Amino acid sequence: MAVGTAVGWREGLDAGDLSSEALVRASIDRIHSLDGHLRAILSMDEGHSLQLARKADARLRAGERSPVLGLPIVLKDNLHWSGQQVSCGSRILNGFLAPYDATVVGRLISAGAVPVAKANMDEFAMGSSGEYSAFGPARNPWDTALVPGGSSSGSVVAVAAGYTPLALGSDTGGSVRLPASFCNVTALRPTYGVLSRYGLTAMASSLDQVGPIAASAADIALAFGVMAGRDPMDSTSTDLPGSERLASLHPGKLKGLRIGLPAEYFGSGLDPGVRSVLETALEVFSAQGAEIREVSLPHTRYAIDAYYLLCTSEVSSNLSRFDGIRYGHRARAGSLPEMIAETRDEGLGSEVKRRILLGTFCLSKGYYDAFYLKALKARTLITRDFEQVFETVDLLATPVSPGVAFPFGAKTDDPMAMYLADAFTVTAPLAGMPCLSMPAGFTAGLPTGIQLIGPAFSDVMLLETAHAFQSLTRHHLEMPPLSA
Repeated sequence: MAVGTAVGWREGLDAGDLSSEALVRASIDRIHSLDGHLRAILSMDEGHSLQLARKADARLRAGERSPVLGLPIVLKDNLHWSGQQVSCGSRILNGFLAPYDATVVGRLISAGAVPVAKANMDEFAMGSSGEYSAFGPARNPWDTALVPGGSSSGSVVAVAAGYTPLALGSDTGGSVRLPASFCNVTALRPTYGVLSRYGLTAMASSLDQVGPIAASAADIALAFGVMAGRDPMDSTSTDLPGSERLASLHPGKLKGLRIGLPAEYFGSGLDPGVRSVLETALEVFSAQGAEIREVSLPHTRYAIDAYYLLCTSEVSSNLSRFDGIRYGHRARAGSLPEMIAETRDEGLGSEVKRRILLGTFCLSKGYYDAFYLKALKARTLITRDFEQVFETVDLLATPVSPGVAFPFGAKTDDPMAMYLADAFTVTAPLAGMPCLSMPAGFTAGLPTGIQLIGPAFSDVMLLETAHAFQSLTRHHLEMPPLSA
């Protein structure tokens, strides 16, 4: 069966021209055909997925309709799907099965979506390239010698390679948006709290968000509308204004739309090819009557430092639970302290250890005020920048990354160079703002995206704006040249 879109398959399922079982079988077959090379998938339960598909078909025959009923979906392997592996891309969780569904997963399954696989990822979502999975990296389907981006590498590759039309990732500082740019798909990081984090393995709790991934904004809207909203299991969750518009997304009005270009995002470090693609994309908005104006977010220069101080501090706290006592891998050692130390040494990779050590240092006596507290203050200033700029513009347009996908190994020996790949994606999460990456074109044969950032709770407007852009362009329809 040909690769399709979520919206197209939704129409076919509702009309009776397609069956969920056929779509799920096609997804499974495509994974078997391509994933030996792309390595996007960590685990599958084909029998369970087909059983869910048959139940979805029965609901369709009974006349039930839902935005995701019968659609196959891939889940990042840090999301709980009851009874299934949840490894977080790490050996320390070897053999651990999720005891319950994450709220977003449970809502999708209740609405009839069919998970078909758990996706590869950077270990515990710590990485910008996809190279830090304990099980080997996923590969960019546009050029398998290049990284796909991280940390939601497998989820993005699954959509880009046509395994499924929808996938879930997580985004702490760019983990769905960066790989989306590298692999030519669309990904949304919602306003903090709009999607429940219950059942998402915590990395940095004040920054983590579940992020839907698809070929287009219209496809994302189908799943997003089902998942969004307050959850009693997550005290930080909240309702989404305008969510009723997601079931049938319409293109937003571009005429009169005020789009800000932050000067800090368009400096000398931006690849000329990426800059050219963005300028061409912005011409599409201008031609439809949007107003493009330069703005400033002056405290952006503190974003990388503040993000990595806060993120690693929260990593140090959250990952202390992985000790070999309650679940996952346990080392054979004498005393309890020796067992915990050996378990963490054997089970955790180099990047995870680096961030735990950095975070522990930031939180230690004598350094808390000098590092962690200052980072919190910088975060407040960054948030104020956004609040002030959104008094004069409706949304911001920026690059997603300074460049395109790079070769494996190019930055693994230089952690700072790897962290700087997030230079344009970490700022909005510090302020809790929604942001979206969508295909904008190609440079040197490789895809690059444009990032839209909106004020808090403007998620639906962002998707409608992206849908308007995608109704006028074809970048998101380009597929990588794949063969079995």
